[in-house]
Amino acid sequence: MNKKTLVLGASLNTKRYSNFVIHKLVAHNYEVIAVGLKKGEIAGVKVKTDTQNIENIDTVTLYLNPIRQQPYYDFIISLKPRRVIFNPGTENPELYQKLDAAGIKTEVACTLVLLSTNQY
Repeated sequence: MNKKTLVLGASLNTKRYSNFVIHKLVAHNYEVIAVGLKKGEIAGVKVKTDTQNIENIDTVTLYLNPIRQQPYYDFIISLKPRRVIFNPGTENPELYQKLDAAGIKTEVACTLVLLSTNQY
């Protein structure tokens, strides 16, 4: 059950959904890797500002708007995750196509809702 999850767009701001989702993932005993603009810690998870040494990711959950996603396209595809979750505001048909071509499943959903309804 332990699906290693990358939260891309992690925020140290406690009012941000990416922050909530890290707390929720940890509470559900998922292994979490967080990448954001600022280094710090959320619910015991260190927030990285780089993408080095990240591997064996099952799920990438996005908290970046489509423009901010662009520099990460190749990185996300290189991880070969089972799926990428596009949370509200992150919808990106260009990236859907690239992921589909790489055989990576896309979900347009809210990670918090998926966790709350045991559908994660």
